[in-house]
Amino acid sequence: MLRWLILAAGIGQLVLAVVSLSVPRVLGWREDTAKLLPLTRQVFWAYAAYIWGAHIAFGLLSALAPGLLVDGSSLAGLACAFIALWWGARLALQFLAFDRGARPPGAVFVAAEVALVSGFAAFAGIYAIAAWRNLAG
Repeated sequence: MLRWLILAAGIGQLVLAVVSLSVPRVLGWREDTAKLLPLTRQVFWAYAAYIWGAHIAFGLLSALAPGLLVDGSSLAGLACAFIALWWGARLALQFLAFDRGARPPGAVFVAAEVALVSGFAAFAGIYAIAAWRNLAG
């Protein structure tokens, strides 16, 4: 069962990565970052690319080789723990650091936030369970 949850989480992370390609347009990042100094703008886009790349890597690993993340090894446990912490931190940031009132208005954006938060929580939970099972066994 856990292997299937990891597979589903991998597919979910890949879907998230594809959908997230629309975020710069929807939130007007190009216009906002144009006001920054060139180096600051470049660092911002580099960070965005690194985060996007991590989501692709987590998704591909989980979707293409879920068995490697549930094989009972210490490496599998540590990898799952890292991914769980990644998504747990992202979930915490959603509520503790982001100005959620600044999101675009409308039911579509409320639904999108609910979907994102639900995904972050599911990813954190699935990988935390996998980490515990790998490291406890």
